[in-house]
Amino acid sequence: MIKKIVLAALVALHLALPAIAHAGQACEQKPPTETRVAQGIAMAVKTVAQLDASGADVVIIARAGQDLSKYRQRYSHLGFAYKQDGHWTIVHKLNECGTAVSNIYEQGMGQFFLDDPYRFEAAVTVPAPEVQQRLRTVLTDPAKVLAGHIAAYNMLSYAWGDKYQQSNQWVLETLAMAQENSIHTRERAQAWLKFKGYQPTVLDLGPMTRLGARMFKANIAFDDHPNEKRFSDRIETIGADSVFAFLEQSGLQASHFVVGL
Repeated sequence: MIKKIVLAALVALHLALPAIAHAGQACEQKPPTETRVAQGIAMAVKTVAQLDASGADVVIIARAGQDLSKYRQRYSHLGFAYKQDGHWTIVHKLNECGTAVSNIYEQGMGQFFLDDPYRFEAAVTVPAPEVQQRLRTVLTDPAKVLAGHIAAYNMLSYAWGDKYQQSNQWVLETLAMAQENSIHTRERAQAWLKFKGYQPTVLDLGPMTRLGARMFKANIAFDDHPNEKRFSDRIETIGADSVFAFLEQSGLQASHFVVGL
């Protein structure tokens, strides 16, 4: 079961396996093969076992949904996972059918790895206990978990902008909001992240690459990036790898491990 979080309540959206790709991917009716389903389930089982062994209640988890090696990135997508009544739930931001619109979803661990990943591998950061406690308060409250979310989605949104928001950006800004009661806006969350030393992912994208992405992808835009950086081919965005680096150097991390098939 996958659930879209709304302000009033959590609305359950029961999806058959072939429809799983509707959130976060293009709307292609491509049923997963038996092999991919088996791998996804095996990955989920292995991940849950290691999460249980970690003793954590809340973690930040990444999957390798795309091959980003040419950009020197290993992981593509971040989410939170929290444990309740013996079960792990993923909370993450997904765009709708490759469009520029997004929502916050709850998923089971199995569905998280049935989204046709490039590589069956996950990276997990266990936050410090006090950080876990603050995150749990946010993740289990529909109003709080949506406080820093905007629907306007851009896969390469500017790290310090407020016009768009991509999935990893929502995770990082929600983490910031959870740490300080005084942080109620994205602007303040970003200020806190700058103060704590977060360094964005810098992608070297030439003008033709930018033009092609903008023309053919509804969920990619560059108009929120400062001209002096965009025209010098410096696209500063939020990559999963940079978030893990920040968690380690900032002292918010208690431990980190990788799960793979």
